[in-house]
Amino acid sequence: MRQKSKLLLYSLVFVLTFSQMLIGGSVKMAKAEETNKVEDLLIYQNIPEVETAIQEGQIQLKALHVYSEGHFMKATDDLVWESANKNVAMVDQDGNVTFTGQNGRAFITVTDGVYRDRVALDYKVKTDSKTKGEKGKPETEAILVKQEGEKYDLIGNALSKMTLEEKVGQMLMPDFRNWKGKNVTEMLPEIEQLVKKYHLGGVILFRENVVTTEQTARLVSQYQEAAEKYGLLLTIDQEGGIVTRLQSGTDMPGNMALGATRSQEISYNVGNAIGEELASLGINMNFAPVMDVNNNPDNPVIGVRSFGEDPQLVADLGVAYTKGLQDAGVAATAKHFPGHGDTAVDSHLGLPEVPHDKERLKEVELYPFQKGMEAGIDAIMTAHVTFPKIDGTKAISQKTGEEIAIPATLSYKVLTELMREEMGYEGVITTDAMNMKAISDHFGPVDAAIRAVKAGTDIVLMPVGLEEVATGMLTAVKSGEISEDRIDASVKRILTLKVKRGVIKEENPIPVEEKVANALKVVGSPAHKQIEKEAAQKSITLVKNDTGLPLQLTNSSNIVVVGNSFINNLGNAIKSRHDHTTIIETPTYKLTDAQLEQVRNASAVVVGTYTFNVSGRSPSHPQMAMVNQLIGLTDAPVIGFGIRNPYDIMAYPGIDAYFAQYGFRPASFEAAAGALLGEFSPTGKLPVTIPDLNSGVLYNFGHGLSY
Repeated sequence: MRQKSKLLLYSLVFVLTFSQMLIGGSVKMAKAEETNKVEDLLIYQNIPEVETAIQEGQIQLKALHVYSEGHFMKATDDLVWESANKNVAMVDQDGNVTFTGQNGRAFITVTDGVYRDRVALDYKVKTDSKTKGEKGKPETEAILVKQEGEKYDLIGNALSKMTLEEKVGQMLMPDFRNWKGKNVTEMLPEIEQLVKKYHLGGVILFRENVVTTEQTARLVSQYQEAAEKYGLLLTIDQEGGIVTRLQSGTDMPGNMALGATRSQEISYNVGNAIGEELASLGINMNFAPVMDVNNNPDNPVIGVRSFGEDPQLVADLGVAYTKGLQDAGVAATAKHFPGHGDTAVDSHLGLPEVPHDKERLKEVELYPFQKGMEAGIDAIMTAHVTFPKIDGTKAISQKTGEEIAIPATLSYKVLTELMREEMGYEGVITTDAMNMKAISDHFGPVDAAIRAVKAGTDIVLMPVGLEEVATGMLTAVKSGEISEDRIDASVKRILTLKVKRGVIKEENPIPVEEKVANALKVVGSPAHKQIEKEAAQKSITLVKNDTGLPLQLTNSSNIVVVGNSFINNLGNAIKSRHDHTTIIETPTYKLTDAQLEQVRNASAVVVGTYTFNVSGRSPSHPQMAMVNQLIGLTDAPVIGFGIRNPYDIMAYPGIDAYFAQYGFRPASFEAAAGALLGEFSPTGKLPVTIPDLNSGVLYNFGHGLSY
């Protein structure tokens, strides 16, 4: 009996305890809902920061719910859209507006049953569409007229309700390239926890993270799901050419190849295709284009990543590329301010210096950035380069204990006084990677981040030690070393960029399978492949032709292709067009007697050289010594290809013919082989001057031959 009583008592206690837990849990959930409830409904296009585009008489309106905690999300379910004047414009239940062609004004209203908003749409005759007395029908235009009022200060409202931890988190953009020795290709619980814990504003992806189209779309979607309130900036360095991260899709030629085309249209198309592919994957920000002016042939880190040595060319093509990216809905980033082109040190490895004064910088290095700013570029990345004529401030190096100049990334004079105040830039500033040796060797990770923020940066990219840097920045604000107003200014710019580019969390996200299906259609599409092919072909530059190219071959003609790096790519592209092609790969640059005999018996010898630094193009380098050996070995024409750098011919100026192809992506090899064999006449023009070894000029900027 006692046992039964005890059992009954225990059961009663358990039921009461469990009931309390349920009630407590319900109360907590109810409180959470009360503190984070919907407070308003806005039409996205009414927000002042949003740029609206009405194309071909149509516009897609979107709605946002604003929550009591200040954040906002895209709303789609249970909305009712109505037009007050269907004679002028009609709207469907997804917010798609179509103008009828009749002049007038229509108010479009959306409601969720509790809250509502409206926007005005006008269809009218364009101002100044005709001069008085001119015959013909006047032009008409569709215009969206934003509503005004405090309720549309979405960003100010959000900022006023964010915690300091949330604000600092928006300014941090780490990479999760690897985790415990393995490449991160899917969301890990530990990474998801970090995204939430530090309220991260963005994450940068690398080649290790983006293997296939489907996998990338899923990973990006998982990152956005992990973010709690605000959408993440998902960024990548998809420049094209030698800096291409995606392992699927198109491999667009890089900037110097585009410089050789001299075509703003091609540059726009390349930027737009890259943007469309990134957008389909959910990647909303590209760290491109490079707007450095590569006027130093010895530059080891920029080189073919630049459009060329002429500031106007760099500006024109950089702006076109930027417009292409941003028209696809992807934020563009000009880099590396105020200019990394005239350096002979790689900032990944050391701290370079640009010795020029401000007047010279304005004429050359700063000019493309200024034009990018005027064209409305979304972001600018700083350079880990010293500019002593702009900022002579010194710091003590943690590596050497010596006084060193402050690099631009950490310079108030460069980022705030020059970029913001003098050049008038109002967009987002991001550092270059903070783990590069130019920064990490000389400054502690926390000190570097604090210095960068005080200098004027908005985003600290790839901080070394996420927890330490986040904690250090919070401490700096709480101690007054960094003012909260300074943090607020950065967060406002970051949120403005997110709203402008539609980087907003969704209440009901599109199913990931739909995202994957769309990405598979867009990434590497036939239209993009055609842009890739055209850009590659138009870039091929025939620098020298003393042998009557294109090659005139018979069935018995034998081509021998010689080289090391990427030589099989070049050789196979030629072989697919001419069966009698022999490829000799020479890792040591020493040819055997049998290989020398093959060269002597060749109808034509093609040699591909690959360099990325000054020593590589020295005539004494084994690769270049081999080329000069080939020139002296045979009476057959010897044709050189500078696979990466156009400067390679400096080491073997006596070659019979020479092409510059500016990169090692498949389309460039196909174009090189096509030009060699006369499938098209090369039209590329050198975007840089090729000097000789005695400080003279071998080939001038703009030089280029055709057939």
